[in-house]
Amino acid sequence: MQASEPKPVEAALPSPDAEAARYALLRRLAPSMRHHLVVNLQPIGMIYEVMERRLRAPQPDLAHVHESATKINTFARAALASCIDVVGWLAPDEKIGITVQEGARECSSLLATSLSFRGYALRNEVGAITRQVRRSALRSLLAGTLIHTSDHLKPPADLQLAAVEDEAGVEISVTSRGTDGDKGFANEPPYRKIAWGDLQALAAAEGVQLSRDGARIAMRLPWLATPA
Repeated sequence: MQASEPKPVEAALPSPDAEAARYALLRRLAPSMRHHLVVNLQPIGMIYEVMERRLRAPQPDLAHVHESATKINTFARAALASCIDVVGWLAPDEKIGITVQEGARECSSLLATSLSFRGYALRNEVGAITRQVRRSALRSLLAGTLIHTSDHLKPPADLQLAAVEDEAGVEISVTSRGTDGDKGFANEPPYRKIAWGDLQALAAAEGVQLSRDGARIAMRLPWLATPA
């Protein structure tokens, strides 16, 4: 009698609450992602029109045409990188890491414009922390925290990012403070608000410690283990 082959171990599925929170977060991030994708595509059409006019000239200036072609190539590469980056939000690879500084810059640059339209000034004060954490965890919790904070705080307000590292991991915090600046002019969020329970579900799914103390929300992420 032949021994049966061992069944493959299935990865634990995320909880329904975590799945619902991720869907809500992606719906809220969609306008920022759209802008992120389009910003490098729009110049290509304008540069092409200029290049086409130059080519129709009786004696085209080939140096200028070559310069335009180089610009199109640069924007096309940037657009491709943006597309790959957005796919990483939609289908994250749990094994990919990112430095804390780069992750904070990534999230703040994605959301800064939309937050500004809504009356929130985002200040990224995360220093040069070069050790890596899981990118999916940092993205989910930091982006979710920024949107949650703006959802439950009347504008105008400042949102400050900071981070403190130790041997075990890093604590990233978002501290909010009301101001007397511009109240913004954007409409209500295009989807439901991100609740505190959503952040808790995301934190549990990502293995992140989450805490709140008044106007400060902190998330503690362990360092990404380096391969032996």
